[in-house]
Amino acid sequence: MLRQFKVAILSVITFTLLFGLAFPLGFTAIARVLFPRQAAGSLVTREGRVIGSHLIAQGFTGAGYFHPRPSAAGAGYDASYSYGTNLGPSSEKLINGIHNKLTNGQNDPGNFDGIGDLAAAYRKENGLPPGAPVPADAVTRSASGLDPDISPANAELQIPRVATARGLSPGAVRGLVHAHMQARQLGLLGEPRVNVLELNLALDDAGRVPGGP
Repeated sequence: MLRQFKVAILSVITFTLLFGLAFPLGFTAIARVLFPRQAAGSLVTREGRVIGSHLIAQGFTGAGYFHPRPSAAGAGYDASYSYGTNLGPSSEKLINGIHNKLTNGQNDPGNFDGIGDLAAAYRKENGLPPGAPVPADAVTRSASGLDPDISPANAELQIPRVATARGLSPGAVRGLVHAHMQARQLGLLGEPRVNVLELNLALDDAGRVPGGP
């Protein structure tokens, strides 16, 4: 029995060192050599300062910036609290939201904007008529809440607002959108997309506006 106990203890120690330490450290070292930028988090720097990552959405709200898709990560775009809504497509909460008042007349902290609310806000901020079709990614939250990309259709509808706010021509802004459009991976995987952070940085390079995101 003592022998079996020793074998069990040694097995735990061996496999812990092998798969809990050597294996992840080995793959990390390989990744650092073959894919140094990706292994470091695909960080974006400006003037020596880290301002974001190509892989994580930020909550841009200024009129002169392209806006990401909605987020349910923490209070929104919280990289330390990746989360989706966990609501099914037939959920009343997902579709129409929750809009309650407390006894003191203040909004209930548990209120939630549904797809209808997000669509109405999207149409208003982009000057679209009521009932105008909007892209699905403009009014739905991703599973992680941190999706860094938007669809080309979503970006296209935001062009007039961004161009007006920046004093640029719609054609110039559209050119930047097309320049930052990414095709399907290997021609098959995923959908065409536009990275919001990369596009907004290109906009700042083309013509800055006061304020910021």
